[in-house]
Amino acid sequence: MDRMIHTALNSMRNLSELQKINAQNLTNMSVPGFRKDLWGQAGTGYLQAGQEPTARAFALGTGKSEFSYQLGTMDPTGVDTDIAIVDDGWLLVQPPDGSPPALSRRGDLSVNAEGILVNGSNETVLSDALAPMVIPPYREIQITQIGEILINPLAAEAGQFVSAGFIGTTTAAGVDLRKNEDGRIRALDGTIPPPDQIAHMQQGMLESSNVSAVEELVYTIELQRRFEMSVKFIESAKQIDQAAAQIMRIAQE
Repeated sequence: MDRMIHTALNSMRNLSELQKINAQNLTNMSVPGFRKDLWGQAGTGYLQAGQEPTARAFALGTGKSEFSYQLGTMDPTGVDTDIAIVDDGWLLVQPPDGSPPALSRRGDLSVNAEGILVNGSNETVLSDALAPMVIPPYREIQITQIGEILINPLAAEAGQFVSAGFIGTTTAAGVDLRKNEDGRIRALDGTIPPPDQIAHMQQGMLESSNVSAVEELVYTIELQRRFEMSVKFIESAKQIDQAAAQIMRIAQE
């Protein structure tokens, strides 16, 4: 009976991890450019007493979290500092906590009080030279499809634009990307691919997250039903064990 209970408890533990991923996706459903978390890779572990084989197996999480590459919908905002990458590609950003640079598709950009270009998570947007994008005071701003930022400085005449640099982008071609412990996207070794400036972007638009509310809510119900089945499985194992003990007591009388 202990094998039945072990199997059910291990299933419940795995369901708990899946529920965390499901909750994470629902929480970030409204975050621009968010990539849906997926169940990561897993191996199989076995409980053993010495060298004796056993049927007690359990799942082992391996590697870092995987995510969906599916594109979100492109929604026009009319905000000059909003951008959306319309094809495969990533922005290069520096997290505010000092952790290593990461990749992002979040395009709700703004210029902070220090004149540095940041996104909605207060991550610093990096240039094609992997330096912070510093934007001088401007009257008007334009962001081209290749990521060049053109501004009409306050000191210049209207209609006169100068370049403030290029937003760093990469397609990460051939690189296996994962979400790290901080939820940010990097290569498996924790680094980011070098800029290649191939991605195309559109000004005045934002890419929504690729999380489907309907799919996640249906999945929530499915996970709850699986959890209830595991609880019933444990209860059945308990009843079988009690019945076997009762039979043994009767046989000894």
